[in-house]
Amino acid sequence: MTGGLRVLSRSLKHYKPSTSIFPENSLSPQSNQWIYQTRRTLILESAPSRSVTLHRLPDSDSGIVEVRLERPEVRNAIGKDMLRGLQNTFEAVSEDSSANVLLIRSKVPKVFCAGADLKERKMMSASEVRDFVNTLRATFSFLEVLSIPTIAVIEGAALGGGLEMALSCDLRICGEDAVMGLPETGLAIIPGDRSTLLIASIDRAGGTQRLPRLVGKAISKELIFTGRKIRGREAVSIGLVNYCVPAGEAHLKALEVARNINEKGPIAIRMAKKAIDEGLEVDKTSALALEEHCYEKTLNTNDRLEALSAFAEKRKPKYNGD
Repeated sequence: MTGGLRVLSRSLKHYKPSTSIFPENSLSPQSNQWIYQTRRTLILESAPSRSVTLHRLPDSDSGIVEVRLERPEVRNAIGKDMLRGLQNTFEAVSEDSSANVLLIRSKVPKVFCAGADLKERKMMSASEVRDFVNTLRATFSFLEVLSIPTIAVIEGAALGGGLEMALSCDLRICGEDAVMGLPETGLAIIPGDRSTLLIASIDRAGGTQRLPRLVGKAISKELIFTGRKIRGREAVSIGLVNYCVPAGEAHLKALEVARNINEKGPIAIRMAKKAIDEGLEVDKTSALALEEHCYEKTLNTNDRLEALSAFAEKRKPKYNGD
């Protein structure tokens, strides 16, 4: 087994839904088939990505990591190389116990991610496209269930798969000139036009499910049905993003938020994310039981004792995540 395939195998183990919410026998045959197909087709190549890099911030920002997108020739469009890079970096973050907050940002001016690399996809067969879409969906799902907070830093265009990647993050921060949208319905499919089918199927990576959970059903339907693009100020007004700041300042704001999170107890942050995300998927009674379970996980920790000592000594606490 190649090193890349071992990475993928571990990723899929991490991605399994929580058994407290999705017991194995509750999965539909379609879900089981999708998981099986994903396991068979998500094969990572061993070569490092040229378009995605992982950076760990130093000194006082230790604990903050950045995934940086840099494919300027196609406006950070997601092709094989970028998808491989995203998989590898998310996997590395998931295994890094020192990581407390993840930022995803672009190093290409005026664009976050323009969606799928349609030119690359046109050269694929139908089965290759299906495998790519499954891989893309699983990669964003893996990002979504990372145990640490994730922040999408959006400057410029975040379209199709680019917006869906941002939707998979916990928080989104954009510049005023950001442009966001899911334009797939504009790629109308004519029955029998195989090349159009290949292109139009690329960006199916959860947008119809994540967007309604974030901004509501009616707004999501309008945006998806029309393919309308929205700017930063409208995005914050409908709850699509958490903050809209002057153009070019999204990264600074994201760092401010990340530093605030990074100062808190790492175990508490992870348990808070788990309680919120998993609690929203079950009934209130089950959610409250989950909250109690997560709270108990924070009680017998050295970080909690450090918090009490720091409070008594009137100093800033120093958490180690244990």
